[in-house]
Amino acid sequence: MAVYSWIRELANERLLVGFGLLAAVLAVADPHPLADYQRWLQLPTLAGLLGLMICIQGIRDSGLVQHAAAALVERVHSLRGLGLLLVCTAALLSMVLTNDVSLFLIVPLTLAIGRISNLPLMRAVVLEALAVNGGSTLSPIGNPQNLLLWQYSHVPFLQFTRAMLPAFGVMFLLLVALTLAWMPRGRVVLHAQDIDGHPVSIAQAVLSLMALASMVLMMEHGHAALGALFLLVPFALFDRSILARVDWLLLATFVAIFLGLGHFAELAPVQHALEGLDLENPRTLYVSGIVASQVISNVPATVLLLRHAPDTMALAVAVNVGGFGVAIGSLANLIALRLAKQPGAARLLHLVSVPFLLVCAPLVYLAWRWLG
Repeated sequence: MAVYSWIRELANERLLVGFGLLAAVLAVADPHPLADYQRWLQLPTLAGLLGLMICIQGIRDSGLVQHAAAALVERVHSLRGLGLLLVCTAALLSMVLTNDVSLFLIVPLTLAIGRISNLPLMRAVVLEALAVNGGSTLSPIGNPQNLLLWQYSHVPFLQFTRAMLPAFGVMFLLLVALTLAWMPRGRVVLHAQDIDGHPVSIAQAVLSLMALASMVLMMEHGHAALGALFLLVPFALFDRSILARVDWLLLATFVAIFLGLGHFAELAPVQHALEGLDLENPRTLYVSGIVASQVISNVPATVLLLRHAPDTMALAVAVNVGGFGVAIGSLANLIALRLAKQPGAARLLHLVSVPFLLVCAPLVYLAWRWLG
């Protein structure tokens, strides 16, 4: 019975199964040395993701998120105001803590607010996914592709930020307009009967927040694996229940995505097609970065195009815009959907994110060419 339940749960993980099959087929059809698979796995990213998941689970279990949600709902009276506050917070956090970390903080808070109020939950989560993609565009440390391009180009921090400012400005203005148009006008209604009265565990909350801060610092300085190990071992020894509630299937999904897409990006026909593109042309590079992001996600697209792109900052603009559109365009989209765990979430994301990309892409290009 347990095996049947596990198989049924696995069958519902479409991304995991799909990309797992892709990775397996490519491994058989186009074998590579073990070192290549280790490179495609992006172990620092996976280790950082695991560490963040452990920290956030500890914060959830402490009751701090539920308490913060109730306090916020009691003070913000407009649904539009609440939505705009969550969106702006997500965008600002993503500039400093990266888009993934921001979602791990803001989506659980949003879910807790949704449980005790009339906040349109999935609208808020979709807007937050767009917000962290847009907000992280401005900062060299806002997302993995920016960090990679910043380190590769050796552009000073402020110069990188200044170059990305026109793209960020367009994205943020469009996001604010979308939030004001899409969120209802009504007042926030607090469902008092749904408020979780469980007391906050101050000790667990403080320890979990300290663990989160240390994990972010370890990631920032290139020691994500060590940071995850420092978290994994104590929790395994003293509080395995938190580890049991970590979303291990999400981690497995990213393993499958990294292996499948990493291998696909280095196939000879793909590389040959890239060599035939005129990436010296800014418009060609811009379109190529966006399209590649829609197919293989923006971080692998950055790796794929980096050696062929003469203008690093143009590539940065393109792959950040490519985070909008289909869910696979940015790993942050997948994390938001996974954290929300709401029926129809992927469909709603695409109904909003794809048109957002179609409007955003030409406007960002014009702003970048005129003001960059």
